[in-house]
Amino acid sequence: MEDQKKRGLLIVIEGIDGTGKSSQAKMLAEHLRSIGEDVLLDREPSDGPFGKILRASMTEGRLAPDEELELFHKDRRQHVSDVITPALKRGCHVVLDRYYFSTMAYQGANGFDVEELRAINESFAPAPDILFILDLDVEAALTRIGARGDQANEFEQRDALQFCRDVFLSVKDETYARVIDSSPSIESIHESLKKISLAEINKK
Repeated sequence: MEDQKKRGLLIVIEGIDGTGKSSQAKMLAEHLRSIGEDVLLDREPSDGPFGKILRASMTEGRLAPDEELELFHKDRRQHVSDVITPALKRGCHVVLDRYYFSTMAYQGANGFDVEELRAINESFAPAPDILFILDLDVEAALTRIGARGDQANEFEQRDALQFCRDVFLSVKDETYARVIDSSPSIESIHESLKKISLAEINKK
């Protein structure tokens, strides 16, 4: 029987564009490694074959919505089966930049039913041990997106961003969810994520 005390934690970082998810995921993984924890820093879409198609579509032209959603599910199934579950079982913490909550938000903004998307994904994808929802109001997010020199894509328009923010916040009452204000400094946010993660790790 698997020793639950040795199982790694699945730590997911979500939020609308402009909240600093990727930077925070990297900083948290680096800190946990620095104190001797075994950590896998990963992202979705993954670097697997389906994820590569999805990433290419973001720069080379979007796929049809149904085709894109099917690829997200195929990518996540493979990612869970081949990467996430084996890592957790061997005691490695997985710090994940985006997960199925992003599918709920962004494909929901594309017209799919959010609750149905959630049910499909939760039928095969494990719930996170910690879900950090980096929260920022839409105007501030748009300012950040513009400041980094990016052109807003279809999901970075005001209405779509607000829809996505609302979807992320819709799961804030789950026991694993932690809403983090992402308007302070990068260092301040990192300290919050670090403190909460270490407290959960020390429970094991």
